[in-house]
Amino acid sequence: MGEAKESVKLHGMWASPWVRRVEIALKIKGILYNYLEEDLKSKSQMLLQYNPVKKLVPVMVHHGRPIPESLIIIEYIDETWNNSPNILPLDPYQRSIVRFWTNFIDLQIFEKLRDVIKTHNDVEEEKLIKEVQENMGKLEVNVKNLWSSSNGESMGVLDILIVTLLPIIEGVEEAINIKFIDAEKFPLTFSWMRSYDKNPA
Repeated sequence: MGEAKESVKLHGMWASPWVRRVEIALKIKGILYNYLEEDLKSKSQMLLQYNPVKKLVPVMVHHGRPIPESLIIIEYIDETWNNSPNILPLDPYQRSIVRFWTNFIDLQIFEKLRDVIKTHNDVEEEKLIKEVQENMGKLEVNVKNLWSSSNGESMGVLDILIVTLLPIIEGVEEAINIKFIDAEKFPLTFSWMRSYDKNPA
């Protein structure tokens, strides 16, 4: 808090749920920042310089120092601006549990949804869809233990991932013209995804 807007810059792309994660974290902490829209078909030299390995958004730059990857950026934000509300738990055990599930949601749901779009093989697409459904089922049975008890007042990192999951699900289903994840199969997860609809972040 209290830093000049120019000290924090976010390189992003408007439709990216990974960028949206970082935007939510910045707003939770009340951090002013400059947003720079990237054309991923013609990436800026600055983006290539800041993220030479993956060449992807989001990249947050703080006092000229770049930080790539949404989950890494969120942890950096939470540790650097350590004012309340906290995005990750302070308790080491609870923090480790949250890290496990953020990793699971990111790799086993988000990334596999992205792979569904990328594949041009019907057999592979069917396999990936089944994996996503199975992993959504694993998440569903754990929602009661994971869902923040704040009742929508303050978002943690798991809340951030969950609310940014719905747009990518809808986008993938529209792209392949198959409805494969719905509220009837995963009612608790969908309730969680929609619980922050009125949150200004």
